[in-house]
Amino acid sequence: MAFTIIVFAVAAAVVLAVAEVVAGGIGLAALVAAVVAAALAASSVHIVMEWERAVVMRFGRFNRVAGPGIVFTWPIIEFYTVRIDQRVAATYFGAEETLTTDLVPVNVDAVVFWMVFSPKKAAMEVEDYASAVSWMAQATLRKAIGRASLAEVARRRDQLDAELKDALEEKLSEWGIDIIDVEVRDIVVPRELQSSMAASAIAARERDARMTLAEAEADISAMLKDASANYEDDPEAMRLRTMHLAYESVKQSGGTLVIPSAFSEGFTDPNVAEAITKVTKGA
Repeated sequence: MAFTIIVFAVAAAVVLAVAEVVAGGIGLAALVAAVVAAALAASSVHIVMEWERAVVMRFGRFNRVAGPGIVFTWPIIEFYTVRIDQRVAATYFGAEETLTTDLVPVNVDAVVFWMVFSPKKAAMEVEDYASAVSWMAQATLRKAIGRASLAEVARRRDQLDAELKDALEEKLSEWGIDIIDVEVRDIVVPRELQSSMAASAIAARERDARMTLAEAEADISAMLKDASANYEDDPEAMRLRTMHLAYESVKQSGGTLVIPSAFSEGFTDPNVAEAITKVTKGA
């Protein structure tokens, strides 16, 4: 706007200066001519930013894509319709209350990153390319959710991103738009279903834990059965194993283990007790 005002003022000043030199004064005709010339000059010189492109039309037909920098157009016969921003844009979109294949309503939020690679197609093929990207992304997301179950949507988020990206690229490339990336931000399940899903998940975890414990018990029983077969015909090995287990228990607990010895058995054996009595009397 500032550049246009400057061009208008400079063009008007030049015309008035020429009228002053030629006619020796500035009259009404000179003022009218200055305004007309300034308006034509202001409409013919434009500044297009580095990240923009101007689509120039001539007599209503596409002529060229101009910019960046200073762009000149012919007055009256040429004009530019839109300025196409070629920077990467981020568009938020979502699918509310969308049913999966197992009839669970979910809310999914996502973001698509895109840019215009063909200003001509973006200006000529679609009326509002930014809105078209948003609506097309939302429709594609709803279709993708409708083809999967809730578990697949939750577990296969990366695959859902790739599927959305490929589908949008296929449709939007005809409009001169390139899809850089699609990211699913959040998947929300209704609260009334969250408690039942949590209970189902807990039951599944408990079932897996019990199955794991049963498998461990089966393995332990099989090993004990093999060990008992080894100790069955070898009492000495069984006695050594018993002593080893006793030692390990005392070592870990730090306690004291009292084991009966053969000396104490002598007091309970009648023959041994009688022999001890005789020896005592003889002494």
